[in-house]
Parts: sequence; C-alpha cells; structure tokens
Amino acid sequence: MTLSQLFASISQNPWQLASVFMLMPVIAWLVGILAHGSRDVKFWSYVFAVLVYATCIPGIFSVCLNIYLFLFERQSIWQANIVLQFLPMISMALTLMIIKSKIPFSLIPGFGKISGFLTLIFFLIGVMWFLDRIHLVAFTYVPFSIILGGFILTLLAIRFAWSKLF
Repeated sequence: MTLSQLFASISQNPWQLASVFMLMPVIAWLVGILAHGSRDVKFWSYVFAVLVYATCIPGIFSVCLNIYLFLFERQSIWQANIVLQFLPMISMALTLMIIKSKIPFSLIPGFGKISGFLTLIFFLIGVMWFLDRIHLVAFTYVPFSIILGGFILTLLAIRFAWSKLF
C-alpha cells in the first residue's frame, strides 16, 4: 500500500480519523481534570507523555506533508485535504495548549526530543528547498567529508541556537 492509496482510503471514510483527532484535546482536558490536585506527578507526567506523542507524531507528519506539498509539489491550498493535512496540526496545537496549562513540559519525559526532532526536520526541509531553488552545480576540490562536516556543524549551531531561544 502506498501513501497515496492510504490517503485515498482515509478520504473515502474520514470520520474515524477525524473523531480520533477531535477526541485528543478532550482526552487531554479530562486527564487534566483527573490529575488536578494529585500528588502522583510522575504517573500523570507519563499519561501526558502518551498524549503528547499520540498527537505530536501525526501533527509533525502533517506539518512536513504540508510543507512538502506546498513547496515542492506546488499543491494549491484549494486541493488540501482538511482531515489529513490540517486536523492533525489543529489537534496537536490544542492538545499541547491544554497540557501546558496543566503541567510544565519540562516534567513530560522525552518532550525535548520532540522539539529537537522538529528542528532537524525543518532545517533539512529548508536546506532541500534552498538546494532545489538555486540549481547549484559546483566543481570543487574540497573533499566531501569537509562538506559533510560543515553540514553537521551547521545543524549543531542551529540546535544550540534553538535551545537558547526556547
């Protein structure tokens, strides 16, 4: 099954997936009510971590899919699939806002890994878009290992700057 076939299958019956994404903020709100006043912070931080990962993985995929479709495939906004392209992002944003009001993200295990992963994805998409647009052809005597090292140093610099920013 290809990604296109999966999207076509979901588009034929979107309510199952749409209901899951609409329930995520509601579940986060209910868990926040249940966790309010509890002394077992470690248990509730793991429950919130499951919710964060359950919404962030499809949300990040949706963001990457939209960037790819709009920048590289030049898809019109009028052709966008609301359930597959926008609902996961909206669900992720609402769920993260609700969770943030209940517990600090620093208490959620692995939350820093998601932000680092997102930074890496956006940087790589930006580099790919830049290289796609300039059509650069270079003949150089610089070894490929030096170019790769520069790329890795640039990634580390962006990651360091991102950690200082947030």
